[in-house]
Amino acid sequence: MLQNNIIKVAKETISNEARAIEELINLLDQDFTAAVEHIYNAKGRVIITGIGKSAIIATKIVATLNSTGTPAIFMHAADAIHGDLGTIQQDDVVICISKSGNTPEIKVLVPLIKNFKNTLIAITGNKDSFLGKQSDYVLNAYVEKEACPNNLAPTTSTTAQLVMGDALAVSLLHLRGFSSKDFAKYHPGGALGKKLYLRVSDITKENQKPQVSPDTNITDVIVEISEKMLGVTAVVEENKIVGIITDGDLRRMITTNKEFTHLTAKDIMGKNPKVISNKAMAVDAMESLEENGISQLLAEEKGKYVGVVHLHNLMKEGII
Repeated sequence: MLQNNIIKVAKETISNEARAIEELINLLDQDFTAAVEHIYNAKGRVIITGIGKSAIIATKIVATLNSTGTPAIFMHAADAIHGDLGTIQQDDVVICISKSGNTPEIKVLVPLIKNFKNTLIAITGNKDSFLGKQSDYVLNAYVEKEACPNNLAPTTSTTAQLVMGDALAVSLLHLRGFSSKDFAKYHPGGALGKKLYLRVSDITKENQKPQVSPDTNITDVIVEISEKMLGVTAVVEENKIVGIITDGDLRRMITTNKEFTHLTAKDIMGKNPKVISNKAMAVDAMESLEENGISQLLAEEKGKYVGVVHLHNLMKEGII
């Protein structure tokens, strides 16, 4: 019974918040459009402030804006009235987040911001509050009730604030024509960043470069594959790829030929190897490996063989 009750409460919480988020669609109006356009055209940054749980939401919205091309800074409302107002510069736009719009800190802070003549945008659940009436634009984040059974703990209201912030950030992203390449500039670390900026050339330059000629004796081919430790070698003629030999090709050769020492590379090589440009993105190499069910790709640049990219390289870099 305890487990069933826990699941029931969790489902009610999610349903409550989902309904509130769905209702936000009907609360979007011309103030939202005007606020987005004003931020887009502003010469300064976006300063986002709040107190309590709203301050925590503010920090997340700041992070989202910064990562999608809109410079933003968090300023705690309580700290602002004790010296941090210097954070706000002349051309900055200020966003103030407050469910009630009537907290004491907000009532002190808002007139100070207005004195600086900065544009003030409110994200609030009460358009008729002190904050709502003093703001240039109001983004309505009203919720009927909190998910908390006592209707006290900020739950649904903070979720609504967060979603309104996401809507703001994504709208600005579209206005700026913010692309995946732009995104990569702000996310250079981790697997996500690598998917956006890591190129095949970054991998091939770290690998050894196995290669043999078409007339190389099979014994030397085996040595080359073994020494370079990539399970493959390119067959190259005049610096151009003419074939490929994998460790799988060697196993098949041994299985079908009792005597093979007289063979050369051209006798067992695959003549249509999968090749990728050295300038291609590493994520494209991954897709090619997956589509073809293979472990290695030969890379070329300006028609010349430059190296190998292996499935293990991509796994090591976190691309897979």
